Amino acid sequence: MARQSGDSVQPVFEGWQRNADGTINMWFGYFNRNQREIVDVPIGPANNFNTGADSGQPTHFYTRRNRYVFKVALPKDWDKDKKLIWTVTAHGETCTATGWLQPEWETDDGVRQMNAGGAGLAPPADPPNTAPTITSGSLDQTAKVGQPIKLTVAAADDGIPATRGRGHGGLSFKWIQYRGPGLATLDPETTPVTGKAAESSTMATFPARGVYWVQAVASDGLLEAAHTIKITVE
Repeated sequence: MARQSGDSVQPVFEGWQRNADGTINMWFGYFNRNQREIVDVPIGPANNFNTGADSGQPTHFYTRRNRYVFKVALPKDWDKDKKLIWTVTAHGETCTATGWLQPEWETDDGVRQMNAGGAGLAPPADPPNTAPTITSGSLDQTAKVGQPIKLTVAAADDGIPATRGRGHGGLSFKWIQYRGPGLATLDPETTPVTGKAAESSTMATFPARGVYWVQAVASDGLLEAAHTIKITVE
């Protein structure tokens, strides 16, 4: 039976993708088993990869299943039998996700959008849907506790898939806290679907000192692109 709070966070290996230059991305997401509790697990013994490096994973875990949250870049000569293991310990329970170059786990943008319900727009569709592109956004910066700052992002898209009732595609944005020692306030958290080139902004307020990462995620309904802003709060 699902709990409202006090439960674990399960990391998930989403698949691996080979880039045009031969390098490899391994995609990860997670499942926060709590119905209401957003779980925070700082980078360290309770939130780490077996490589020993900070791999850009989140520390702020939203509820339920969150797919393709981040990717880890690996060299082209990564051993096909070598495992990349993400470990998260929350509420006393340790869970892991293991990534490796198993052929059945190879993925790409087409697979990602098929999983999101857009099978008819994946290659060899003509034209196929492509992911949004971040064109600009707020730079890393400093802020003060309790004082709102404005964060912005802009993105462009190919207009696919078409938005029902509009005859063309569009972008929507969501603002999320990715890391941080306290619960940040983001107002607004979402921007409705707009045109193929769009901007979004939010007012971010931080409750405690420390380093926060805020992400603006642009979506065409099937594929996403994220812009990460690092804020040092004094």
